Amino acid sequence: MTAPELVPYWVEWLVSLLLVASGLMALTGAIGLVRLKNFFQRMHPPALGATLATWCACGASLAYFSALRGGPVLQPWLVVILLCITVPITTILLARAALFRQRAAGDGVPPALSQAPDGRRVDETGRVVGDAGADLP
Repeated sequence: MTAPELVPYWVEWLVSLLLVASGLMALTGAIGLVRLKNFFQRMHPPALGATLATWCACGASLAYFSALRGGPVLQPWLVVILLCITVPITTILLARAALFRQRAAGDGVPPALSQAPDGRRVDETGRVVGDAGADLP
């Protein structure tokens, strides 16, 4: 008897459904990347699609190898854990880099949180710091 014959049919159906869902989510992310207009809109579909697609693929891997082995197999969770840590951090860093480049180029983007709209520095609460009394009449 070979290894695939040991896996029940319901597990094979579950694995195939999860893998098809994974492919559809990755395809959705790719379509969103192509169709959306600017960089900030294009960041989200691939990140979300790839994350959900990876969750489905890891779920399929968990189901198949746990059924094959006859007990829980937890190694695919490492992929999911690392993905949950790295994708948001990478997305934030890419967004900050793009925003920095657009500010340096003089495009119409919102000012940094540490600056008032007229260029004066502000603290965390939004109060102007620096010139004491310069904003008084």
